[in-house]
Amino acid sequence: MSEPCSVQVTAATADEAARLGRLAVDGRLAACAQVAGPVTSTYRWGGEVTCSTEWVCTLKTTTARVEQLTELVRRHHSYELPEIVAVPIVAGDPEYLAWIEAESTPDR
Repeated sequence: MSEPCSVQVTAATADEAARLGRLAVDGRLAACAQVAGPVTSTYRWGGEVTCSTEWVCTLKTTTARVEQLTELVRRHHSYELPEIVAVPIVAGDPEYLAWIEAESTPDR
């Protein structure tokens, strides 16, 4: 059985974050997508410390879908190296976690 997880992706705009979320949910790679922001990100890129405004797309999915979800995000993201970080959901409402599993499973 696959375990529930939450995948965080940042994007340059709210529209891009929403588009990535919609692609993931439409493709049954995630049960839902939540977009929040803006956030200020500080990071090192190309040897320089950079600050930028980003939007966060949080995707609820299962560990079985993370690899395909990562491929989808890479294919449709504007960044050369997008943030794609999956963390386990260690506990939650059993009905909600079952819903994540059901909605992240490809149609049979």
